[in-house]
Amino acid sequence: MDSFAEGSSTFGNLVYATVVLHMLEVFMTRWFLILIIAFGLSGCGYNDFQRLDEQTKSAWSEVLNQYQRRADLVPNIVATVKGEAAFEQETLTKVIEARAKATSIQVTPETLNNPEAFKKFQAAQGELGSALSRLMVVSEQYPSLKANEGFRDLRVQLEGTENRVAVARNRYIQSVQAYNVLARSFPSNLTAMVFSYQPKPSFAVQNEAVIATPPVVDFTKK
Repeated sequence: MDSFAEGSSTFGNLVYATVVLHMLEVFMTRWFLILIIAFGLSGCGYNDFQRLDEQTKSAWSEVLNQYQRRADLVPNIVATVKGEAAFEQETLTKVIEARAKATSIQVTPETLNNPEAFKKFQAAQGELGSALSRLMVVSEQYPSLKANEGFRDLRVQLEGTENRVAVARNRYIQSVQAYNVLARSFPSNLTAMVFSYQPKPSFAVQNEAVIATPPVVDFTKK
């Protein structure tokens, strides 16, 4: 009887040990696979995609902030110019219409991943920038407007904003370039395919030198 009990106890211990060893094996195998996957993702650029994606979003937010800053200046500029009775109405109307068009476009996080929506947004902002530049050139023909202290202050603010827009655009272009190079390079392009990371749209410029040069708005012309 004692031998049977002892045998049963030994058998139970063996079963218990086997179960524990199996559980440890499963546990270690899972962690090993997790580590392999982690190192694999790191080696294939997964972490770089996350980092560059955040940089791109941050740079894009700054672009939007500066465009909004410019749009906010327009109502005050228009109100001041309207005080000049003989001012060229066509130029003023184009500024008003361009601002309305630019601010009517709803920008969402998906805009960064939609080339068509991005192109539409860029075109609208370009029209507003051109209309404002034209307005400032025309304003030089009106001595009383040039002498208006409020208008002079607004011109200085616009010049500073255009400079900030140029800097923000440049940073965004650089961020997108780094992201897109990663998305198209081997072996990180395999990671991009697995996780559906598409190249991001960027500002289209005919001359790369334009990137670093703010739009010309001459506030010093006599």
